[in-house]
Parts: sequence; structure tokens; C-alpha cells
Amino acid sequence: MKILCVDDEKLILQLTLSMCKELPQVTEATGFTKASDALGWMKFNEADIALLDINMPDMDGLTLAAKIKEVHPDTSIIFLTGYAEYAVEAFAMHASGYLLKPISLERLAEEVDWAMKSKAGAEKPAEKAQERDSHITVKTFGEFDILVDGKLVTFTRQRAKELLAYLVDRQGSSITRANAFAVLWETGVYDRKMQKQLDVIIRSLRDTLREYGIEEIFEVNGGSLRICPEYMDCDLYRFFDGDIDAVNSYRGEYMSAYSWASLTEAYMNRI
Repeated sequence: MKILCVDDEKLILQLTLSMCKELPQVTEATGFTKASDALGWMKFNEADIALLDINMPDMDGLTLAAKIKEVHPDTSIIFLTGYAEYAVEAFAMHASGYLLKPISLERLAEEVDWAMKSKAGAEKPAEKAQERDSHITVKTFGEFDILVDGKLVTFTRQRAKELLAYLVDRQGSSITRANAFAVLWETGVYDRKMQKQLDVIIRSLRDTLREYGIEEIFEVNGGSLRICPEYMDCDLYRFFDGDIDAVNSYRGEYMSAYSWASLTEAYMNRI
């Protein structure tokens, strides 16, 4: 496994690189103090994981992450920063992990393991394209909607619908509950009270899916959440499969009600 590390503080970069090299699954760790140099390297090389500082002078880590995703969409992003307020933006950009400085080898190992397990568990939509049950239709171009046998699914809670939309956007990758919270409550604090509120949203989503007989599309496994792309016919997945009808039906707008969808929209427009 190859890791890219970017931090404008040279000593922290060296420490991060040394910890990465202690991880048994890491075969190569490359570091840069300038985001622009890292981006230039990524144009000719690949990394399984990019560890990015957020607050950098020449290009912030969030911008760098977006540019890396344009070049290599499969690279997992882990943000490393001393500023907790960036967590919401990080999760909204599909970050696989988020570490507050100073980091420990143990926490780094946990985040790297999580990122790789999420990647391994997320089957590419193309691999299941022929197996999707067409009686569940998911529309993401423009507004987000889901239909069962042509009947529109209505949600009792809008955040439950947004959670499902975000999971569809993740294309089968698992997310943590903290990740889900950061997306649904952009300015909230993930304390015990809000953990219970998130439980209410997850329960509401499960109840709605059960009501329409499609509860199999949603998986809750311990602290992680994911959807099962193989059970649905989704315009987004067909777009990435190269389906000509899906490509032609895309008009430049993707899940327009949700700000976090802008990264995927930008990537689709680039394609």
C-alpha cells in the first residue's frame, strides 16, 4: 500500500512519514511540504491513501483533496490537522478519516485500517450492474428521489432522506456514525444528545425502507452504515458504468438540494 503525506511543517511531515513506515501494510510513503508539488507527483504516480494537512499556505488540504480526487478518484483521503472546525468540510468531501494533531501511531493505524476496509468492502457499481433489481429506481440527476415499482418513496424526516442520499453518493462505501452526523448537522457538536438524535434519524430511515419493502438496501454493521448498490437501478451508477442513456440524460445538476454533492457533481462535469 502506498501513502502520500502532505504537511507544510517539515518536522511534522517527517514524523508522519516515520509512523507510516512503521505500519506493516505500507510499502511506500512519500511526503511533500508543498501541496502543489504533491499534486504534480500525483499526476504521474498513484497512492492508496493521501494524508493531508488542511491549513497550508499555497493550497489548503480541502482543495488539494478535490484535485487529487479528480486525478485518482480511488485514493482515500485522511485529513490531519490541528483545527477541529474543519471536520464538517472534511467529511462532506468524502474523507475516509480525520486525525487531530498531535497524532499517535495507534490512531493513525486505526484510520488507515478503516480507509482500506471501506475501500475493500465497496464493490464497484459496474461489477453489479447486471444484478440490480430494477423495481427500485434511484434518481440523483437534479433532485434526489427513490421509487419502488414507480411509486415515489416519501420520508417522514428529511434528514433520513438526506442520509440515504449521502450513502447512495458513497456508492456502497461504509461511513461511520460520526461521518453521518457531520454531513447532516454541519454546525452541530457530536455529543451524547446528538448521538441519540442521529439514532432517531437512522431508525426513521429503516422504518421508511421497511414500509416500502426495500429494507435490504440499507446495512448497519456496528458503528458503520452503507447501502447495497446491487439492489437498485441508479442513474449515477449507470453514468459511471458508461451507460449512454444515463450519460445523455445528465444535465450538469446532481442532488442539487445537498451542498456536499458538489464534489461528485464537479467530477461528473469534468468527465
